[in-house]
Amino acid sequence: MLDLQTTTRPPTKHSTATMSRKRTRSRSEDNIYGQSKIQSLNLSVCREAPFDTEAEAVKTREQCDYSKITYEMARSGNTHRPVRVYADGIYDLFHQGHARQLMQAKNVFPNVYLIVGVCNDSLTHSKKGRTVMTETERYEALRHCRYVDEIIRDAPWEVDETYIEKHKIDFIAHDDLPYGTADCNDIYAKWKAKGMFVPTERTDGVSTSDIVARIVRDYDIYVRRNLARGYSAKDLNISYLSEKKIRLQNKMHELKDKSKKVFGTIGERRVDLITKWEDKSREFIENFLLLFGRERLSHMWNESKGKILNALSPPSSPTRDGSPSSSSNSLNGDDYDDAMSSPPRKAPRYDSPSPPESSHNNHYDDYSDEDDK
Repeated sequence: MLDLQTTTRPPTKHSTATMSRKRTRSRSEDNIYGQSKIQSLNLSVCREAPFDTEAEAVKTREQCDYSKITYEMARSGNTHRPVRVYADGIYDLFHQGHARQLMQAKNVFPNVYLIVGVCNDSLTHSKKGRTVMTETERYEALRHCRYVDEIIRDAPWEVDETYIEKHKIDFIAHDDLPYGTADCNDIYAKWKAKGMFVPTERTDGVSTSDIVARIVRDYDIYVRRNLARGYSAKDLNISYLSEKKIRLQNKMHELKDKSKKVFGTIGERRVDLITKWEDKSREFIENFLLLFGRERLSHMWNESKGKILNALSPPSSPTRDGSPSSSSNSLNGDDYDDAMSSPPRKAPRYDSPSPPESSHNNHYDDYSDEDDK
């Protein structure tokens, strides 16, 4: 199938098309190659890594010719099979530091089959402490990493010769820092001496311990976050009063955020608001001066001043006739002095009439000496 290309000259009525010597691929060929690429992509990326006990991993291990591969052979790529590299760890809270370590192990040689061993919960808790994720969750997290080709569950803390031969491991990948235990200073020292160790680099600033420390440091924030997302106090292992307190804090933070948004909106419109305020204030002042000019203000002041003076000096109260004040006012000067100098004379009391003397004498006459005898 040939491709027609026009010349670079400007088009004219008699412009002709020239034939190109470049052969293009037909549509049928494009479909064949495209389908093969999609199939290979699906096989390599769209499947999780098998466990070491699954049929796929067992078949790959059985077909492997476990002959000695030196470091120089692996680096040069002159090997008749993929180099089987082993990396082990806990991989709790799988993060980018773990992924970068596995990426380095996968790319340490040109052709690598990466095997990852993960320790179970009981061994990890006894050696290193409690984990956030369970062993099943950690296994599944590793299975879906694109660099991993095979997962070994219940991996030992220290590998030995039997373990190496069983899984046909050529090299062990780990960071170069000594990893000590109670029995030895470095569990990888033996494999370093045999030339079966390939170092990887740790990612600075990220580790599982750092993530746990970050959660503990911001404990209140994450508790409020989970309560807002529907978790109960029982799920978070907090008391009823703590739950109510945290929910109140959530409401306060919501109000604070809304206030910040309002103030931010006002800050963006502050120029318009200031301009409108100046216009309104100027209009108010003009209207005030029209209604209350200088003459109007002076008139109002005079009226209010008179009212104030009347309020401060009220008139005397009216008097009744016969009162002491009215009688004193009606008298002349001399009479007034006499009246005021001596009080009025008091009227005598009524004296009852005395009995006649005759009756008094007769009373004594009734008693005689003759009667006493």
